[in-house]
Amino acid sequence: MMFRIAARLVTILVVVGLAACGRNTPPADSATGPELVVYSSRIEQLIKPIFDDFTKETGIRIRYVTDEAGPLLARMRAEGENSPADMLITVDAGNLWQAAELGVLAPIESASLKANVPPALRDERGRWYGVSIRARTIVYASDRVKPEELSTYEDLASEQWSGRLCLRTAKKVYNQSLVASLIVALGKEKAEEVVSGWVDNLAVAPFSSDNKVIEAIDAGQCDVGLVNTYYLARMLGDDPSLAIGLFWANQQGEGAAGRGVHVNISGAGVTKASKHKAEAQRLLEWMSGPAAQFDFASLNQEYPVNDATEPSALIQQWGSFSADTMPIGEAGRLQGEAIKMMDRVGYR
Repeated sequence: MMFRIAARLVTILVVVGLAACGRNTPPADSATGPELVVYSSRIEQLIKPIFDDFTKETGIRIRYVTDEAGPLLARMRAEGENSPADMLITVDAGNLWQAAELGVLAPIESASLKANVPPALRDERGRWYGVSIRARTIVYASDRVKPEELSTYEDLASEQWSGRLCLRTAKKVYNQSLVASLIVALGKEKAEEVVSGWVDNLAVAPFSSDNKVIEAIDAGQCDVGLVNTYYLARMLGDDPSLAIGLFWANQQGEGAAGRGVHVNISGAGVTKASKHKAEAQRLLEWMSGPAAQFDFASLNQEYPVNDATEPSALIQQWGSFSADTMPIGEAGRLQGEAIKMMDRVGYR
């Protein structure tokens, strides 16, 4: 009884918050259809234009709450079946996997989603689907490093890069997912040797953001690093003269050496608590279509998940790459093991 009362109170507070919070969109004046509530860890400028287009096309209004993935998941669990959320949008398969495991996402069957989103970029039970791709690969000082000196994630642990490597903190889910992919490709023992080698090769302590990794390379503090490609794209958009190159890791060789670049996703799922599942599924299907895919990916300089859609002109300059075909859900399943491994070798 106390739980039901608490759940009702949470729901009341959330509805009030949705009406009052400045980060939530007002309903479009011209919209006449139902209203969806989206919880999103994507910030407003990366989702509002997409939602506005969907409302214009369908008449379905959208309100959204933006926050980090952790607080959003905690909120949804507390709200339970009374949650007003119809959809969750978040970054990294680790977060999506966790949401699915916590039971807040509903499995959905959709022929168009299966056609638009490759199997490796969606949950096998249909609880979440990728909506954009981010590649995490090697960047380097183009005035101090030649591309032919680079090869794989594993090679960054070699003596050649001693005192020349910069990394973002291990606390960020992007690096946890990358290390999880090493576990899948190399096995636990070899993956730990690689991560330990990275730590040994650090030029400075890990940074709080990918931007700072790029800035450190540009400033001469280190020569190579690992970042999500969209961070470099944004910085090059602001300053095309930036002397930072991008190298696609693990493109050649047999076995794990040629497995391809580690990719991750921004993704979305329909919530179990949704009172508008059909409309929420329609939004997700629409987001996987070619037109919305281009807009959604281009807003953050990511790659579309839909193969029928080209990326933005800015990131097309980097050419094509082969991606690791590991089912992205493995990044979530192995996240705990990856965190323990990084902690054991002193990667903080």
